[in-house]
Amino acid sequence: MVKARRKSDLPVKICASCGRPFTWRRKWARDWEQVRYCSDRCRGARGKTRPDQDA
Repeated sequence: MVKARRKSDLPVKICASCGRPFTWRRKWARDWEQVRYCSDRCRGARGKTRPDQDA
């Protein structure tokens, strides 16, 4: 039997759109290397700049 992983032990990435950290999800298991955005909303706003990147 496989031991359960703690959420703090999962890999983390920074969202390319909003800049917030997000953790690995089971549905991303096959393509984790290609995942760049934390949500569909951020993926839809990929051409826009982040709020902290003024001028």
